[in-house]
Amino acid sequence: MKNSIQNLFAVSVLAGAMMMNLGAAQASDVVSTDTSLEATVADMPIEALSVEEEHGLIFMREEEKLARDVYLTLYDIWGLSIFENIAKSEQSHTDAIKLLIEKYQLADPVVDDSIGVFTDYHFVETYEALVAKGSESLEGALQVGNMIEELDIKDIAESVAVVEGNDDIVAVYSELMKGSRNHLRSFWDVLTKKGFTYEPQFISQEEFDAIINSPMETTNLK
Repeated sequence: MKNSIQNLFAVSVLAGAMMMNLGAAQASDVVSTDTSLEATVADMPIEALSVEEEHGLIFMREEEKLARDVYLTLYDIWGLSIFENIAKSEQSHTDAIKLLIEKYQLADPVVDDSIGVFTDYHFVETYEALVAKGSESLEGALQVGNMIEELDIKDIAESVAVVEGNDDIVAVYSELMKGSRNHLRSFWDVLTKKGFTYEPQFISQEEFDAIINSPMETTNLK
């Protein structure tokens, strides 16, 4: 079962890689389809969760909230629409993880949805550091956007790597991955059009280049 789940995610990643050869990325929001991720998750059977799978869901719930909170804060500072638009998408990402947390009856770490408030203090420190960098200059703010999306891509890949028998978790992670790649393309597009520079921090230069030089992907997240 584990191999089949990993193969499912691999197919999603491969599909994204194939799209990367079709043309240059364009900056826009995530493209939605009519398929409901909520319905997809509800239709899939409940499987036993490993400790690693549970920890991954709890971690990703707050990491997606982190992205939303940072972008909302930077939007208040700079008034640049990309931060507001992607913050809305990040809300759908953290809500998607919440679907799984509720389905598997886990304790939701988001007990206070206020901006900058997290159960895991690691995210408090990260939020403060990212906002500090993003407050210094518009270039720094857009670099923070790239950093967050890179980090999401890295952490989603690590989280799905421990999934052993849960198609619903893989389905959600696959959508989050596509969304994060779209966000990275958008931030890169705005950053470079303003004449700023950025070097990848959390993924390889090769993977980064493959993502930013590819078209936006269609996802089931609204």
